[in-house]
Amino acid sequence: MPGRGGVVSWSTLLLQEVELADYPKEVTQRFLGTPEQNAVALVGERPARWDHIVIEDHDPAWAGQFAAAAAVLSDALGGLIVAIEHVGSTSVPGLPAKPVIDIDLLIEDTADESGYVPALEERGYRLVLREPWWYGHRLLVSPAEDVHLHLWPRDAPEPIRHRLFRDWLRSHRPDRELYAAAKRCLAHETAQSPDRYNLAKNDVIDDIYTRIFAAGPEAGDVGEGQG
Repeated sequence: MPGRGGVVSWSTLLLQEVELADYPKEVTQRFLGTPEQNAVALVGERPARWDHIVIEDHDPAWAGQFAAAAAVLSDALGGLIVAIEHVGSTSVPGLPAKPVIDIDLLIEDTADESGYVPALEERGYRLVLREPWWYGHRLLVSPAEDVHLHLWPRDAPEPIRHRLFRDWLRSHRPDRELYAAAKRCLAHETAQSPDRYNLAKNDVIDDIYTRIFAAGPEAGDVGEGQG
């Protein structure tokens, strides 16, 4: 990911050294699939949990659920795994969330599903979204549908966005509280049309990203006192 002007090194973006003066547009710009793409993304049966939105207070046990899922995934895929991260609202202490663990798992290439889907299916996971246009994204769900496993190629920019958002909310209380209030309100407003919930959050999410990108890569270590 190329940078411009005076270079700032930030090696935590991926498991490789990335040099950039500011964030590249692949990271700063929200990716939007076309209606035609979105219409064909679903593979097989739609998860039942998608038909209702339940927001719960943060549960400290979610961290342990991630660790348990990560152990299963590591056993299934072994050396294929480049990185595995707990992302989404359940990864942010103090943030209410749907009780579903989001995991970003990076491998070299997601195009060859035969290299990883069968091993995950043996552990009860099933493929539900295939979105090659979105940086090669694949989504699998656990048997209980309480884990969303996002598979990405090593160099996909979307996991960087997820980590930036997670780390910012962990260390910036005002935005964490803003996001929490928006989630609860929107869950209520979209109760009769749960497919609208994620889209409805875009405005507040983009508002928070604006502050993240304005702060720049060196803001990654800012602590709770700055919130």
